[in-house]
Amino acid sequence: MTDYQPRQSSADQTETHFGFSTVPLGEKQEMVNDVFHRVASKYDLMNDFMSGGLHRVWKDLLVGMVKPSRTRGFNHLDVAGGTGDVAFRIAEAGGPDTHVTVADINTDMLAVGQERAGKRGLDLQVRFQEANAEELPFADNSFDAYTIAFGIRNVPRTESALAEAFRVLKRGGRFLCLEFSAVDVPVLDKIYEAYSFTAIPAIGKAVTGDGAPYRYLVESIRQFPTAERFRMMIEDAGFARASFTRLTGGVVCIHSGWKL
Repeated sequence: MTDYQPRQSSADQTETHFGFSTVPLGEKQEMVNDVFHRVASKYDLMNDFMSGGLHRVWKDLLVGMVKPSRTRGFNHLDVAGGTGDVAFRIAEAGGPDTHVTVADINTDMLAVGQERAGKRGLDLQVRFQEANAEELPFADNSFDAYTIAFGIRNVPRTESALAEAFRVLKRGGRFLCLEFSAVDVPVLDKIYEAYSFTAIPAIGKAVTGDGAPYRYLVESIRQFPTAERFRMMIEDAGFARASFTRLTGGVVCIHSGWKL
């Protein structure tokens, strides 16, 4: 048994959370945008500091589940992936006919990704487009796979983003989401809690000169649904075989669903 109940529809919601604060639903996106405008230039560097480099392993595992084809065309969508970290891995894992679209609502993050793509020689395989996860500007049944890494918890209307993921995927396409979760290992959970609320904002301030965005990011992790609850939300969006895999004691999960 579970106490899960579907959330209110987006039309009925008037408020949502921004970290530990409650804000009008219509204002959250702009507040999130401001956070990422402030951290865009140091975003990937801070990921290394905050995770001790583990985010690279987690992303490699995510891409290993995508399995882009090396012998045929493969059309992939990476949402909220502005700096290209996941997109580049997918392009390099696939063949020459693997094409990745990076959709992100934040122009500063996209600018970082475009510059990095040029330096890597991937600008023909990876394209960047400003887009809202809740209203993707792509046709139905367009993509073979969809990824979103550390981005879904920043979307004001999670259900809308999941519905859009389902819409743009082809039949047989896979949804994959890498996101922070609740640590489920005794002792480690206490250590992780203390590290999150003390060390991460302090590191953020030292590296970027501003610790406030990182306090929001830590708080947003605590507000995100449990792994099981999010699995059911994926299922509610229409995906089959919804599941999740805990990594590093539950620090993160990779969530999966298929459009069948």
